[in-house]
Amino acid sequence: MVTKKIIDDFLSQRKLAVVGVSRKTRKFGNIVHRDLTKKGYQVYPVSPHMEIFEGQPCYPSLTALPETVGGVVVVVPPAQTEQVVRNAAEAGIHRIWMQPGAESPSAISFCEENSISVVHGECILLHAQPVTSIHAIHRWLWKLLGKLPK
Repeated sequence: MVTKKIIDDFLSQRKLAVVGVSRKTRKFGNIVHRDLTKKGYQVYPVSPHMEIFEGQPCYPSLTALPETVGGVVVVVPPAQTEQVVRNAAEAGIHRIWMQPGAESPSAISFCEENSISVVHGECILLHAQPVTSIHAIHRWLWKLLGKLPK
């Protein structure tokens, strides 16, 4: 079960990786990367399809990062998510955030079985402060309806 404590622990990590950035500027992985960067996180882009992402080095995998990050935001299709969490474990990363649409039951099970903290079913843009734009309205609505994790 995803709790506010698990979310807060993930967001307290100031160095994160986003797996699933793309050459297509409007893809959600890119939006997440930009949003977290604007909020002061050091964000490493990860994609095996690019060497440079928006002017910074892009890494082909989590094991290729120049340093260990505190968490990974996963924005890839579910069929790829299990490999991403296995790579995270190999890289010594113990916090995973699976964006809606990236969740995989087997990847969630892998995390739980390997003591990896996992957030799923929640959009990071509703939780990383300050919440801005349409996400602020969405967060307010979820709070009103009692849908935010406790």
